[in-house]
Amino acid sequence: MKRVAVFCGSSEGSDPIYMEQARKLGALLADKGIGLVYGGAQVGCMGAVADACLEAGGEVIGVIPEKLMNVEIAHSGLTEQHIVKTMHERKAMMADLSDAFIALPGGAGTLEEWFEVFTWSQLGYHHKPCSFLNVNNFYDPLLQMLEHTIEQGFMRPAYQELIITENSAEELLEKLHQFQPLELSKWGN
Repeated sequence: MKRVAVFCGSSEGSDPIYMEQARKLGALLADKGIGLVYGGAQVGCMGAVADACLEAGGEVIGVIPEKLMNVEIAHSGLTEQHIVKTMHERKAMMADLSDAFIALPGGAGTLEEWFEVFTWSQLGYHHKPCSFLNVNNFYDPLLQMLEHTIEQGFMRPAYQELIITENSAEELLEKLHQFQPLELSKWGN
């Protein structure tokens, strides 16, 4: 695993634990020699994960759309910063540059980015692990909703095996290393 894409908020969240854990993940990635690919901002959890990775000597690649250069405040000290036209280009480039995906807590943008790569995994467009770093049990309600989609027949139970969830960054990275892709057909048995 050479690089991991991290989706997370451009806000800090209401509890200091979110920024603390974003920094911890960034430092851990650098310590393990894993590059960070992220949304290219210097604010919120996005800035925290990038700054910690950089401070620990890690590679950090940002991908930011032109329109968000001032809104998300583009980070100026990255290993590489790619400026793209659209969110679609951002997500495609982040996916191409990464071997795995982690969602830290964040808002609608974080969820949308994660769900797109998870959907691509279900459809067989890639076989990279999709995961949640469940800081402060942030993703528990979403995981319950995904369970509900299975109970109601809108998602196959096997797809749950494509989702890796841990409360600890160390344990999550270990599971990402151990991930074995599943050969599933969206429309098969």
